This record gives sequence, structure tokens and C-alpha cells, in this order.
Amino acid sequence: MCLPPPNVTGNLHLGHTLTVAIQDSLIRWHRMRGVPTLWVPGCDHAGIATQVVVEKSLWHNKQLRRQDLGRDKFVEEVWKWKHEKGDEIYNQLKRIGASLDWDRANFTMDEKFSQAVREAFIRLHDEGVIYRSNRLVNWSCSLNSAISDIEVEQEQISGRTKRHVPGYEEPVEFGILVYFSYPIDTGDEITVATTRIETMLGDTAIAVNPNDSRYKKFIGRYAIHPLNKSRLPIVADLRVDKDFGTGAVKITPAHDYNDYEMGRSHILDSVSVIDEAGLMTGESSVQFQGMKRFHARKAILNVLKDKGLYKETKENPMILPICSRSGDIVEPLLKPQWYVRCESLAKQAMRAVETGDLKIKPEMWVKTWNYWLGDIKDWCISRQLWWGHRIPAYKVTVKGDSLPKGDTSADVEMENRLWISAHTQREARKKASDRLGINQDMIELKQDDDVLDTWFSSALFPFAAHGWPEQTTDLAQYYPCSLMETGRDILFFWVARMVLMGLKLTNKLPFNEVYLHSMVHDAHGRKMSKSLGNVIDPVDVINGISLQGLHDKLSQGNVKLDAKELKLAIAGQKADYPNGIPECGTDALRFTLCTHKAQGQDVNLNINQVQDYAHFCNKIWNAAKFTLKALGDDFTPRPLEEVSQSFSPMDHWILGKLSAAAETCNTGFQEYDFPCVTSAIYRFWVLHLCDVYLETIKSILQGSDEAAIMAAQNVLHHCLDAGLCLVSPLMPYLSEELYQRIPRRPGDDYASVCVAAYPTPDKLPTRSKQIEDDIDYVFGAVQSIRSLQGQYGVKSSKKHVTLCCNDTETRTKLSNYSSVISALSRCPSVDITSGGSPPTTRCAKATVHQNIDVYLNLQDAINIKEALQLARNRKAKLVGKREKLLKQMDVKDYATRVPKDAQELMQNMLDKFNTDIETVDTMLQTLGEDR
Repeated sequence: MCLPPPNVTGNLHLGHTLTVAIQDSLIRWHRMRGVPTLWVPGCDHAGIATQVVVEKSLWHNKQLRRQDLGRDKFVEEVWKWKHEKGDEIYNQLKRIGASLDWDRANFTMDEKFSQAVREAFIRLHDEGVIYRSNRLVNWSCSLNSAISDIEVEQEQISGRTKRHVPGYEEPVEFGILVYFSYPIDTGDEITVATTRIETMLGDTAIAVNPNDSRYKKFIGRYAIHPLNKSRLPIVADLRVDKDFGTGAVKITPAHDYNDYEMGRSHILDSVSVIDEAGLMTGESSVQFQGMKRFHARKAILNVLKDKGLYKETKENPMILPICSRSGDIVEPLLKPQWYVRCESLAKQAMRAVETGDLKIKPEMWVKTWNYWLGDIKDWCISRQLWWGHRIPAYKVTVKGDSLPKGDTSADVEMENRLWISAHTQREARKKASDRLGINQDMIELKQDDDVLDTWFSSALFPFAAHGWPEQTTDLAQYYPCSLMETGRDILFFWVARMVLMGLKLTNKLPFNEVYLHSMVHDAHGRKMSKSLGNVIDPVDVINGISLQGLHDKLSQGNVKLDAKELKLAIAGQKADYPNGIPECGTDALRFTLCTHKAQGQDVNLNINQVQDYAHFCNKIWNAAKFTLKALGDDFTPRPLEEVSQSFSPMDHWILGKLSAAAETCNTGFQEYDFPCVTSAIYRFWVLHLCDVYLETIKSILQGSDEAAIMAAQNVLHHCLDAGLCLVSPLMPYLSEELYQRIPRRPGDDYASVCVAAYPTPDKLPTRSKQIEDDIDYVFGAVQSIRSLQGQYGVKSSKKHVTLCCNDTETRTKLSNYSSVISALSRCPSVDITSGGSPPTTRCAKATVHQNIDVYLNLQDAINIKEALQLARNRKAKLVGKREKLLKQMDVKDYATRVPKDAQELMQNMLDKFNTDIETVDTMLQTLGEDR
């Protein structure tokens, strides 16, 4: 496997921890089964995020901007930052127990990886899969770069909303629709509505629906632009929504994706009126040149008002495209960029899933896979950054501006022809000379300043990590990967792109199986957000942290909260973690994350759950402590078959439960059913080993039967040894610590639990179904005794219980386990009878299996007077609640006015009250009070 490479700038969050918990448990399980395993670590250079962090650091520490340093010096600063801070993510991975092959760690800007990135670009460009084109891109004016779709957050607003935008002192208003008119050459006017009035400077047409009777007479006419006097054709297009705004829409091909497509359909000009810095250009009107785009919004509105063309403003629900890195409003800009042709590659990826060559689990995501890839657009891979893989493409110019004679290529084709991709400038010069038929001395080259989208390099990770394009031993042995496990949120952005690149560049799928886990949310089901105060650092769960410590962390990191957000976040932390977060440890956190049903459902993590499993860790520790004490200092384990003749039924039973747990765990790991694994482990350790077996063998260990003691000791040792192996993939630290303390069998040379053999049923004693059935039968009686003790509050050591059986066979079966019944029910006195008269005086009664009655003597076990009063009080409360509920149900037209689900709920409550009251009445009668 390959670990999805986390960003070099980041700290691990709980999503990373879930990934590591799942992947590490799988790799450890396979390793313990003797399967050759390799788990490759990596770290992503995170182009935008890293550049932003270093730029902030430079300004904070030296009051320098990157432009002050120049590209080369700035990149040196980034490398310096990486060497100082970039290993933190690896330290955190080690902290949560990730057993990665650290000798093969890959940083996506290392030279080996850079070689692979350049080679991939060059091959794809030479083949025409990568090409250059002038199209709309998502542009962040703050970052001064194009950004990918995944870095654009779609923020839904319900109407008029003021929002802080980077670079503006006053908040900017959004969520409004401005109506204004364009004069028409016939003397009429046509009114349009827009949310971005500043783009009207770039309008090159007005579109109406051809079926809209209001505007049919205008189709084919021209509107006059009120600010630059250009003529705008009024065109018909079925894509226009007649019900939005006025039904007539302004078309700005250079600043809107929908308008761009319409512009191509109607062969319209594209006029760029906003530049990379978010300033208005002079291309359409010099009046607003140099003005910030949202300042121009107000200025243009005022001009339209002066000209009498402004009509009205209305509230308008809308979606704001937000740059996740800077918080800026994304501006669609027309830019020449590099693209990957994806349609053909996407069809191969869909076919791989259709044929079963690539399996996606859970299968519910296959539909999403096909939807995304079936509607895929060409992938923009250029980024206007300095940190990243600089695009290995060189623009060719010829001295004297003379192009090859006879070339009549179209502009786009010529643009691509005059770009040469190569590893070095020397290689590029030769390729250009051969392609254009020009002497190398006549050629001048300039490398593209842009860098590649980080997703491009990470798409190569499964094979670049093994040395591709070199045909290395690792590449031959470990590529393709067996499994790609990652979060469902990057199925398209990363998983699909790895498949596209793998198929194209290696002719192989990069992995045969994809397992997608869900997102980790807080206990309330909310996404983790710093502004909500619910972002949890896994290290804080491992070590514990005070409430004040959580508050202090809100001011750290790259995302700064304003005063309102900070207040909300602090309130959220106080509500969720009033006493901070207790120390839980790595093993408890990993185990908790794996208990959630990750297939298709989001993980709502409650810190209390982690604390519960920290207590489970303590349970395992105490069980080991008990075992080591029971074994003594000179114990040497013997093969179970040598002592099996002395096994008690409980020895057979616990070994059967161990075998069942091993079978369930192996099946669960094989099917990626981690809740199945964790449940089996928990049941074995807590419900079977600790709560039952340890309790039942205490009397044996304290007795004088040497053979029975020897058998119990060896079974106990075997359960501890195998139980630690079972839990080891999920709890590496605890299992290793305890494994090193227990005696080893002769010939067992495993130095660590992580390379010990994982338990399998075929390596364990054969299960006895008869014994398991008998003991399950006995447990029914034990549970009834415990239930009666709880119901009547019996805590005294003077407990006496009688089990009255209807037949001799049942009595014999129970008599064989009388010591077990006594130990598990904590009743020192247990009588088992068949026939005869059962005790009736002051005895609580329960029926088991229809042929056993359990009688718990209360006379000397509890204070009868106090118990009677408690029972009376409880009945009074129950009766009062029942009467209140009956009044709520006794309303006019109850059957028709009250919703059916509410009626069902209240009837269930009434039935529960009646049952509870009957139970209390029985208690009162048993305690000696007449009903």
C-alpha cells in the first residue's frame, strides 16, 4: 500500500488518524500472517499551502515579500522551511503507531520524484494528451494563481450577506440581484439582472430564451453598451432560464463559466475586464481602470443610476465560490493554461470497474465514480506559483521572428507547436530544431514560469514512489499496489487521477482495489471546523489537554478566526469539553475509530467513546497482570495438547471463544469490516476472558489439584498470548508492551508481537459445541440471578440462591457447573434441586428456559423495610407519569389530530409504564406487602 501523502505544512487531524488506523491494522495483519508487505510513506509538497505559509513567515519575520527575493531565493527559503518544519508530520505518524517503511519515504519534490513528474509531462505532451489552451480558470486574486476545483468551497447564502474579503477594509455585500437596462437600437430597452454588476464592462451579448414571447421581437437586434457604446447582439439560447431575473441575461464570456460556453456557441468576443490582482482593466472602459473589482461594483452602479438605467435591487439566494486557501472570492479568468485530455482516459477507468479489474468498496461509490468520469472535463494542471514542479515546457522563438516557411497552422495548433517539453533546455533546443527544421543557433527558449497542480504529481505516487520511470526492482515487485485506502472525499480528485495516469503511463491499474472510508465528524455529526471549535488534534486525545489549552490552540495554525468566530469556537469547546480532553492514549484512539461502521456512514466521534476504550485498555492490562501473577516466576508454557487431559469445561469453553474470535477477526480484516473485528476482540477480552473465565478459575488456582492448576495456567497463558496477537494490529503499543512481559514457549523466537503469527482457528484447539451450548445454558441462570440482585439491590455477601429444575437431566447439567454459577453470580450459597417444594418466604423469583425457576432469598440479604419504601416511591412516580401521559392522550379527536408516529410513541411509553408498574407490584408482593 501507499499512504495518502499528507501535506508537508499540516498537522495530523482525525481524518488522517482514521486512515492510519485502518491502513496500519491491515498492513500489520498481513505481516503477522507471513505475507510480504510494503507500506510506502510519503509527504506532499502542497504547492499553494506551503507557499502561503512561507510567505506569511517571511513577512512576519523579515517584512519581505517573495517578489523582494526573486524566484530562486524564495524557493531556497521554502526548502529551508521544509528542512526545519517538514518532518513534523512524519513524527506524528510515528506517534500514532504507523509501521511504514521509512527507508522508502517519498517527498514529492525530491529529485527522484521530480524526474518522474517531468517524464510524465513530457510523454503526455509529446503524445498530445497534454495541450495548451486559453480558457476560463478558477482564479484566486489573493494567491495570484489558478486553483483546482477541490480548493473552491461553495458557500450557500440565503440572501443579502456582508462578507469580509481579503484586500478590502469594509465588508462586501453579496446575495443581491441588480436590475438594469440596456438601450436597444430600435429605441426600446431590455432589462437584465446580475449578481456581479462589475462584469457588465465585459458584456458582449444579451441572451433570451427563443420560446419567451416577451423578447422574440428583440432577437437579432443589438443593444448599446451604455459605458463603451459597443453593440451587443441579442441572441436566442435555450439554456436561458425564463424565470430567473427578467428572463434576459447579460453574457460575459471572459468572467463566467456558463457565459463562456454560450460565447463559444454564438462566436462572441471575450473581453477581460478584471486582471489577476482583481483590478479592473482598461480594455472596455478606462474610466474604472485600476479600481478594485468590488469597488468598481459600487462605482458602476452609480453611473447606471445617473444614466437612468438602474431599475431595482432584490435579495437573491446564491452560492459564493470561496478560495479555501485564502478566503478570497474566486474570480473566473481567461488564461492560457496547460490541460490534460481526460475523456479517453476516463472511459478506460470506467471500463476497469465495469469488468471487475478494479473493485471499489463500498460499492455504493461506483455510481459516483461513473457519474464523475462520465462527465469529466479536461484537467487544468497549471498553477501560477513558485513552489512546485516547474512545468518542463519551453516557449520557442526564432531569431528574427521568422517562423518555418509554409506553416499555416491555426493559432491554437501553432501555440502548441511552439511549446517544447523536455528535461533540460539543451534537450528542448534539439527537439525544437528537429520539429521546426531550424538550426539550433536560431532558436531561443523560455521556460514556462508556472508550476504543475499538486494533484498531477500526487497522481503518479503509486509508481513514482517505486522509482518509475526507471524499471526498479521495487517497481517490478510492488507495483501495482494491492489496495488504495483513503477518504471518500478525494475519490475523484486523487483516486481517479491515479487510475488515469497509471493506465496511461504504465499500462497497468495502479491498484486492484479501492476502499473508501468516511469522514470523521464531531459527536453532533458536524464537520470539523476551527470556527466551531470542534477540530481535534489526535495528539490532544492521546496526551490529554485542558480546556484552556484547547482555547489557546484556536489562535494557532494557518486559519485565523475573527472575534465573532473565536467567541463561537470558545463556546463550542466549553460545551463539548468542559473539563478538557482526558488522556486516552494512542491505542484507545485507534481502536475507537475502527469501531465505527466506516462503510458509507460518517464517523461521529465522541471523546467519551475514546475514554471508554481507554478503560478497555486498562482491562487488558489488568488481565495480563492477573495472568502473570497466576503463572508465577518459573512458569514455562507447554503445548496445550500435553495438558488437555486435565482441561475443565471452562478451559474448553474459553479456547472455543478464542477460536471463534480469531475466525471473526480474520474474516473482518479480509472484508474490511473493522467494526466486526473490534467487536470480536472486545467480546473475547471483556465478556469471555475477564468477566467469565478469570472469575471461574480463581478457585482452581487457589486449590490443590496440581493437574487442574497446570491446565488452567497454560490455557490462561495461551489466551493472553493469542489475545494480544488478535488486538496487536489495532493496539500496537499496549500489545507490544505486554507481549514482552509474558513467558515465551520453547522454540518461539518471535522478537515482537508485530511479527508473531496471527491466530487462526486451524492453529487452535477444536471447539466443543456441546460444552459451549451447556455453558450458554448455564449463563441463562447466571443472568437471571444477577438481574434479580440488581432489581432488589442485593449487595450483601449473605446471598443464597435456589435453582429448582423441572427434571433430573437439567439438575445434573446445572450441578456440573455449580461452582461456575456461584463464581459468576457472586453467590456463596447455591442449591440446585429437582421436584419438591420451592422456597416461598421472602424470595424473589425468575424463570429461566421454562424449566428452571430461580429463587433469590432476600431475608438476610437486604433491609426489607428500606426496600419496601424504595419500591413504593418508585411505583408512585411511575403511576404519576402514567396518569400524565393518559391525560395527554385523552384529547378530542386524538385518533385523527395527532400524527400516527406520535400516537405510536405515546402508546409505547404507556406500555412501558404498565410493564414497569407490574414489575414493582411483583417486588412489593415478594417483599411482603399486599397489593
